[in-house]
Amino acid sequence: MTGHTDHDQLIADGESYLPSADLSLAVRVAMAIGRPLLLYGEPGSGKSTLARHVAVDRGMRYYEHVTTARTGAQDLLWTFDHVRRLGDAQADRLDETDNRYVTPGVLWWAFRRDLADPVGQQHEPFEQWNSDRKDAPAVVLVDEIDKADPDMPNGLLAPLAARRFVATEYQGGVEVAEHPSGTTLVIITSNEERDLPQAFVRRCVVHRLPPHGREDLKLIAEQHLLRRGETIADEFRDHLLDELEAAREVAKRNNQRMPSTAEFLDAVNACVRLELDAPANAELARLLGMIFTKDTGGR
Repeated sequence: MTGHTDHDQLIADGESYLPSADLSLAVRVAMAIGRPLLLYGEPGSGKSTLARHVAVDRGMRYYEHVTTARTGAQDLLWTFDHVRRLGDAQADRLDETDNRYVTPGVLWWAFRRDLADPVGQQHEPFEQWNSDRKDAPAVVLVDEIDKADPDMPNGLLAPLAARRFVATEYQGGVEVAEHPSGTTLVIITSNEERDLPQAFVRRCVVHRLPPHGREDLKLIAEQHLLRRGETIADEFRDHLLDELEAAREVAKRNNQRMPSTAEFLDAVNACVRLELDAPANAELARLLGMIFTKDTGGR
């Protein structure tokens, strides 16, 4: 997604998110003491969307980095395009400096947007949203850090603690220090596929998102539908909740992953848009199998 789609989705996600009182407190604590907020929770529990909610609710700039097995700490600071530089060298197209091969990472944009903007003539992530809030502090999502290189969390300790780093490959080394106008909130999520270093965890505010209960799910579904001007009958919504709870019980007995809040919302959205509004509808059971239990109907 790019351009207006990014902007619109950011607003939609942020406005429809309903944080609990404990989660809101965790955000305030992290901002008050300038520590990253580390969120644990099942996939689909809403960890990643919190950062968008904070950005929209508080009018902050927004950046995100989804980690992979190849992600290193420097990727959040800056990257250097060695392949492009090699090609330019072979074609005798090198500049006097290597600046154009540098791409600012999310922490560079968050700490010093004014220093990132001219680098290599880069387009700012979520440009439409952020350009209207250029002087606001930023919230940064580092998503699924447990998938990253094992050394990556410890590699972030120094720049996150000092709120500064030196981009050694730009202009012979330029210091990127957080702008004094505001503290960046870094929200880090983990699905606990890999244990994080204790030295890293100790330097975070830590919160675990519990599974949403029945009443929470009612409010969340209502909020999501309300923003789009859609509704669902209370009786049919309750039927979907009954089916969700039954699917969770089966998954628990079989030691499988239970269907999440995100999957419940998928079921609600599918039923509303496909106009499946009766428990006895022949397609409903198959739809819920596809979403809740991932039942393919046989091999």
